[in-house]
Amino acid sequence: MDTQQVKLRKMTPEEYDAATKHREAESVRVLSRLMPEDLARERVLQGTARFLPDGLETAGHHLLTAENGSGQAVGNAWVGPDPSQAAGAVSAAWLYDINVFAPFRRRGYGAAILAAVEELIAREGRTALGLNVVGDNEAAIALYRRSGYDVTSMTMRKTL
Repeated sequence: MDTQQVKLRKMTPEEYDAATKHREAESVRVLSRLMPEDLARERVLQGTARFLPDGLETAGHHLLTAENGSGQAVGNAWVGPDPSQAAGAVSAAWLYDINVFAPFRRRGYGAAILAAVEELIAREGRTALGLNVVGDNEAAIALYRRSGYDVTSMTMRKTL
């Protein structure tokens, strides 16, 4: 597989709306394994309102579209302050969401988007990037391991 390169740019309002709908639907799908779907949807919407109170213009957050060398949008990412850090601390960032659009999957764009996000936050003086990944998302887990990420905590659950 060739090493891909991407350029990051701010999402358009239309891209933001599509990314938000996708992220919220995926989050509801995952949370619905643990709670009723209506409660999951309520929690997800509360999370969007909490972390992105000003949507695309939320201070300190980057809502990004990744373009390949031909200018095609191949995916997107949302990165901002690490929610576990005290307000005003700037040493770590948090990858809230990353996506490669279906036609571009399995071609190295996930690693390219991740590397571009890492470069962006390093330029801002941040020294770490954290993220969560759903335990059964084998492709994402493999990407993060190949990219040098370590497990820092793990939550496990068994349905009885």
